[in-house]
Amino acid sequence: MSQPESLVTYPGRAGWLGSMAVRLRQSKPQAVVLSGSIIMLLSTILVSGLNFGFNVAMARMLGPAKFGHVTAAVTMLMLASAITLAFQLVCAKFVARNEAPGAKAGVYRALLGKAWIVSLIVGAALFAAQRPVAGYLNLPDPWILGVLALGIAAYVPLGVRRGAMQGTCSFKKLSINFIIESITKFLIAVVLVAMGHEVLGAVGAISASVIAAYLLPSLTSEFKAKSEPAAQPASFGEGMQAIVFFVGQVIINNIDILLVKHFFAPELAGLYAAVALVGRVLYFAAWSVVSAMFPVTAAAKPREEDPNVVLLPLLFVLAIAIVFILAVSFFPDLIMSAIFGGSFTDAGPLLTLYAAATGLYALSVVLMAYEMSRRIANTGWLQLIFSGVLVLAIGMFHETLRQVIVVQVVLMAVLLLLVSFPFFRRYKQFLVPQETA
Repeated sequence: MSQPESLVTYPGRAGWLGSMAVRLRQSKPQAVVLSGSIIMLLSTILVSGLNFGFNVAMARMLGPAKFGHVTAAVTMLMLASAITLAFQLVCAKFVARNEAPGAKAGVYRALLGKAWIVSLIVGAALFAAQRPVAGYLNLPDPWILGVLALGIAAYVPLGVRRGAMQGTCSFKKLSINFIIESITKFLIAVVLVAMGHEVLGAVGAISASVIAAYLLPSLTSEFKAKSEPAAQPASFGEGMQAIVFFVGQVIINNIDILLVKHFFAPELAGLYAAVALVGRVLYFAAWSVVSAMFPVTAAAKPREEDPNVVLLPLLFVLAIAIVFILAVSFFPDLIMSAIFGGSFTDAGPLLTLYAAATGLYALSVVLMAYEMSRRIANTGWLQLIFSGVLVLAIGMFHETLRQVIVVQVVLMAVLLLLVSFPFFRRYKQFLVPQETA
């Protein structure tokens, strides 16, 4: 397979991360995926640590009930991330596919303008609906959502900027961007909560971190070029595919927290939020691998398609999942008490089940993302259907927190089975000519 030009247009960078990026220029796509995965995974570990610091500080400073309020606000932001991630994916895909700097800049600027319009509409809608939404989520102050709306107003354009970094395989800049967001959120939250602003202070820090991440770091020189017509402009069909995929993804990843917040008492909702926080470390690690795989597979021309490129990320994510599940199964109470304090120990037995559900879903995401990088994929619609089924199932079966998680384990196992069929059928088609040859 030849190395796509769109993957090697960034300049050399100082430091070991930059040196690694430079060495990718002559590497095979598998090496790009592996090295990019390592860069993103290492940064994800740091970002996860900072996010853990934020959540642990909020849990210890506010207690389970108020921590549940903060988590509900964060989850609302994650629901909005369906649009943010859709813009990021489309930008990454078509920036990677266009080789000329002017074409890359044209794709970026066109999407950025649309992103600002969408983001301001979503932020205004949340601000207008803050009272009824706060009532449904049992939030003590509707202004929690009003403050959050300020961050959402800049959240979709942030996705376009991240897509530009991802599409050019600027993994160092992309990593720095996530780190800036996490550091800003942690520092401002600790200061504001210590000053007595409690939940509003924590949510204000979240909005401030989104704005900071939009501003830093600057993009590469390619995006300063004069816009030119793109050889492969972003298409409406692929944009809809991305939206469908990420709407399903954010519902599956986040709706359980909002439903638990509605059905259960604040103390139990806070305990569940802590379990979800630990369990989703596994998902974020898996997503860092997907982020490195996507621009490589998207940039490859049709005749260069090689399903073997996805096997490495799949095995990588499987290994991460197995290690993580074993770790939390052996020391659940210790993990919960060490991170959040003694008041969260009762949630320990739920941790292994939640990690299993997350691991099953993470494997599904690797396969779905690969299909999306190569063609219009129906697996996104399948995931969206499952997200709706998940909402209905939790709505019906929520007698205990354990029952809520068991529902997710069963549905994620079925989803993984179904999304595996298209990939392995296509993989078999690629193997047949090689065997007959």
